[in-house]
Amino acid sequence: MALLIVLITCFVIILAPSQPCQTPDDFVAATSPGHIMIGGLFAIHEKMLPSEGYPRRPEIQKCVGFEIAMFLQTLALIHSIEMINNSTLLSGVKLGYEIYDTCTEVTVAMAAALRFLSKFNCSREIVEFKCNYSSYMPRVKAVIGAGYSEISMAVSRILSLQLMPQVSYESTAEILSDKIRFPSFLRTVPSDFYQTKAMAHLIQKSGWNWIGIITTDDDYGRLALSTFVLQTMANNVCIAFKEVLPAFLSDNTIEIRINQTLEKITAEAHVNVIVVFLRQFHVFSLFSKAIERNINKVWIASDNWSTAIKITTIPNIKRIGKVVGFTFRKGNVSSFQSFLQNLHMFPSDHNKPLNEYAMLLSACASVQDSDLSQCIFNHSQGTLAYTANKDTDRNFSLRNDFLWEYTEPGLVHSIQLAVFALAHALRDLCQARDCKNPNAFQPWEQIQSKCSKECSPGQMKKTTRSQHTCCYECVNCPENHYSNQTDMDHCLSCDNETHWAPAKSTTCFEKEVEYLSWSDALAILLLALSLLGIVFVLAVGIIFTRNLNTPVVKSSGGLTVCYVILLCHVLNFASTGFFVGEPQDFTCRTRQTLFGVSFTLCVSCILTKSLKILLAFSFDPQLQNFLKCLYRPIPIILTCTGIQVAICTLWLVFAAPAVEVNVSLPRVIILECEEGSVLAFGTMLGYIAILAFVCFLFAFKGRKLPENYNEAKFITFGMLIYFIAWITFIPVYATTSGKYLPAVEIIVILISNYGILCCTFFPKCYVILCKQDTNTKSAFLQTVYSYSSHSAGSLATSHVSLDSTNSNSTATHPGSGGQPAAWPKGRELQTQAFAHVCNENVPGAPKTRPRKRIASI
Repeated sequence: MALLIVLITCFVIILAPSQPCQTPDDFVAATSPGHIMIGGLFAIHEKMLPSEGYPRRPEIQKCVGFEIAMFLQTLALIHSIEMINNSTLLSGVKLGYEIYDTCTEVTVAMAAALRFLSKFNCSREIVEFKCNYSSYMPRVKAVIGAGYSEISMAVSRILSLQLMPQVSYESTAEILSDKIRFPSFLRTVPSDFYQTKAMAHLIQKSGWNWIGIITTDDDYGRLALSTFVLQTMANNVCIAFKEVLPAFLSDNTIEIRINQTLEKITAEAHVNVIVVFLRQFHVFSLFSKAIERNINKVWIASDNWSTAIKITTIPNIKRIGKVVGFTFRKGNVSSFQSFLQNLHMFPSDHNKPLNEYAMLLSACASVQDSDLSQCIFNHSQGTLAYTANKDTDRNFSLRNDFLWEYTEPGLVHSIQLAVFALAHALRDLCQARDCKNPNAFQPWEQIQSKCSKECSPGQMKKTTRSQHTCCYECVNCPENHYSNQTDMDHCLSCDNETHWAPAKSTTCFEKEVEYLSWSDALAILLLALSLLGIVFVLAVGIIFTRNLNTPVVKSSGGLTVCYVILLCHVLNFASTGFFVGEPQDFTCRTRQTLFGVSFTLCVSCILTKSLKILLAFSFDPQLQNFLKCLYRPIPIILTCTGIQVAICTLWLVFAAPAVEVNVSLPRVIILECEEGSVLAFGTMLGYIAILAFVCFLFAFKGRKLPENYNEAKFITFGMLIYFIAWITFIPVYATTSGKYLPAVEIIVILISNYGILCCTFFPKCYVILCKQDTNTKSAFLQTVYSYSSHSAGSLATSHVSLDSTNSNSTATHPGSGGQPAAWPKGRELQTQAFAHVCNENVPGAPKTRPRKRIASI
């Protein structure tokens, strides 16, 4: 049994028919040599012979169903190339061609595309894989075709690998205009967008709003359907049904689907207008069966079949109804008519379609012209081999009048345009190269024939004084403008609020959002200084706490006042942290309020200390009484600070600071705090300045105290530093912009805070730590006694000088040895003053008045 199976298998293999394509050259339909080879793709046959069930081998099947119209398109390409070669357009450079029959099948067209891409002048037909095909030399330089959009899409994806130009004469699918997906595809016909728009306009103007659509199940049909539906929806047209037929005749279900479509048309009696996006052989079958069923409608034809002779010659075609179609613009094709009349003289070597046509004519020699097309088609469906028969007698007429009747002038003109477009491009390219050498250029080299150089993206056209609009200059787009295509008439503007663009830009760039971030180097430095200041404040607090009962600490107003001032310094340093980071409404409101209130509290405390010093050293009784009434430390501090709190509260209620997006800068977006009210901000700072100025005046009066305890002099210096810092701040703040604007205020806060801290506390810390011998009660009393004695003597001398100018004699104090009476009084007052400032009792001073004065102060 096994032996029998082996024998049967061998017998089947031996008797298996030979393959229709023995070598790659057998696959070529028509060819002619030349210096520059042009490829062609035409659906000369209607379909491939279907395999039994499904293909079992990766082989190219035999094609059947000879199409007269497609054969004429092939002849149009050959004629156009011959016209170029017989002219002086290319100056002796001859165009050759390789034409392939796609058999209306994508797989066959893909095989032809691989042949186009195979390496030129190679002993083997190979397609090399390369990362860069810039120097790769394929067999052909460009491709004309294909006709059907479905095939053109598939072929274009392969040809785009080497950017080989592909010029179609009939593919109208709108998607092929996408230069991203089909960069090397070109065409000499408009896309379906315009055709479907015209169809929708026709339907609207005719008053039709209830229509049907029939299309094919391929890229062309689906894309045309979707585009047309969008057009009709905009015109308030409703679609009753959408019928989809198989794209290829080799599909066994096509007859079933056509019958179902006709039943749908019959059932929808109110639909009298049907839009048809089909191929010619679909329409032929559909109309043939529709005539049998007496279906009479208005058929809106696409350019694919609107002028097809195959359709117009269907028997009883007028019974189908009315056909309204769209077609391409016709051109002068008289030379092609002359070519057909002399076709019997054209050499048939290496032209299989011409030989096959001659054999089919021979088989249908007795048939009249009206039935000749159908005879050829039916005969080509049989067992006629797709091989040349050199014994065919070609002396009989090729019935050229019949061919001219089947010619579609619009398609012939479109093919001529495609060939001549390539020829003119080659002429410009070959002016500087020897194009007789096939290696002179690569297929990817879009030829220039322009008055002016093409403006690249990032530029725009600027018309010159020439009268021709094609002559212009290219100028760069200015800042914040761009152009993303070549030869743009004007640059497009960027959205200045969110985007920017440099000069000669091809796109807009999104602005970066900036603010004084935590990672910024300047912010880190300023925050480090703030932390250092807090460390200094803590150190001062510890030093004062451990030396609580020393004269230096007591002369500073006591530990309570010192703690309040030190706390204010901590808050001031901490407020700088709210100036860093992404601005928020909370931080914008907190930072100014925290600084304003804490700094006001600090200056208010220092003000009371200055007022105390002024009171202690005032010898004018009237002024002293006034200062006694004025000096109320806690009310003064609460009142001064309360006024600032009221200012900040009104500010927050009526015009609170908030986050602002600053888009005025060219390349960045600045997130910043908008102060809400410049008046409120100025009032807050101005109020602090007024308190500081009053404090400065009070301290200036007491600047001549002993060095070891002269706090008034250092308060004066601190206030001067504050004034200098904030006077400098105003112009700098007003002229600064960008993300570093908050850093300006941080710097001023740090300078003023460090200035007051250093001048108020650091000298005292120096005395406490480095001059401990002067920070004792005895040393303090000795200093006070010496200073009071010196001051009293100076005061007495001053009085003597004044009295000597008077006419009356000088009054002397009893028991004073002739000294003026003012001397002991001045010494008494000075001694009391130091005692009051330092909270000490000085020996030698009167026991009643100082105690009373201390109580009052």
